[in-house]
Amino acid sequence: MEGEDSAGPVTCASWIRRSEKQLLVVMGRARNRSCPPLLDIFEFNPKTASLSPDPLVRLVMRDEDGDPLGFAVHPSGDEFVCSVATGCRLYEFVSQDLGIELLSKDLEPLHSIGPQKCLSFSTDGLKFAVGGEDGHLRIFHWPTLNILLDEPKAHKSFRDMDISLDSEFLVSTFTDGSARIWKINDGVPLVSLTRTADEKIECCRFSRDGTKPFLFCTVQKGRKVVTAVWDISTWNRIGYKRLQGKPVSVLSISLDGKYLGLGCEDGDMCVVEVKTMTISQWSKKLHLGTRIKLLEFCPKERVVLSTSNQWGAVVTKLNVPAEWKEWQIYLLLLGFFMASLLVFYILYENSDSFWNFPQGRNQPARPSAMAFTDPQSSDDSPW
Repeated sequence: MEGEDSAGPVTCASWIRRSEKQLLVVMGRARNRSCPPLLDIFEFNPKTASLSPDPLVRLVMRDEDGDPLGFAVHPSGDEFVCSVATGCRLYEFVSQDLGIELLSKDLEPLHSIGPQKCLSFSTDGLKFAVGGEDGHLRIFHWPTLNILLDEPKAHKSFRDMDISLDSEFLVSTFTDGSARIWKINDGVPLVSLTRTADEKIECCRFSRDGTKPFLFCTVQKGRKVVTAVWDISTWNRIGYKRLQGKPVSVLSISLDGKYLGLGCEDGDMCVVEVKTMTISQWSKKLHLGTRIKLLEFCPKERVVLSTSNQWGAVVTKLNVPAEWKEWQIYLLLLGFFMASLLVFYILYENSDSFWNFPQGRNQPARPSAMAFTDPQSSDDSPW
């Protein structure tokens, strides 16, 4: 996606699900010699699995904000938060006759808190969490921005962060290799994940299928890397799997919880089926020789978005079974219903019922309607 104009390199990106029919991608671009920092909004075409050649919206950011560092998109698709050097800014979509526009807003508790390494909305959109490069953790109620947790010394600096599907827990990992679980509504730390002295817990994601309460983390020991699983009802490590065996830079999980995505320090990417914990697709040299900074599954399609400093943003179609669409489910149910009606009709036509019995050689003919009528009109009740 880079090189189409004089805009600077891509620094961050994210999917935006505006409606059932529209998928967008927001990209942040750093300033360069000829262009200030920018926000670009592209439209995704599911038929070609590609982005529009030109942005639908281009917004010039304020010079004092610096370059965009990361995004957190609200589940409604109507707004997103962007992290910059000074803090965070809110951007809202405004519908116009000829398309859409972006409206920038200051978030009073967040506009001057410094650069944030991690940003995340809860699945229900009611919680918003940020983890700073200074190790400060803040969790807010959205959109009131009432503070739920404010921990200035959560740790030295954040590595990764995620909120559980039920919005009850937050997991955070730090640059020193430790990981901690926080209980959001109580605003307190709950437990630290156990590890040995030579292990570093790095990337983290909660399960998303609604049935298996697991936490996935990449754990590095020397140059060896495994994907470990914790049971969130006990916070005990219950297993691990060595998947690609190389340092992992980013971990992601699909919206339906069926697939994990692992981006590597050397630019490779693999997609893992959660049910079997086996690799379904391995895209080698996706970002040749460059650390993958972001890996994010598309909300509707089996497509992933990835970014790196050298190669910018890349959209990759996955060779895995497609997710069932809502209309496909309804069509399948309608097909089952019509098939059951057809089977019922066939059985009815060939059944030996009172009104539809086979006639043998010596069997009297089927009674006609006249056999059940009284030839003599009478007003008397038959009873």
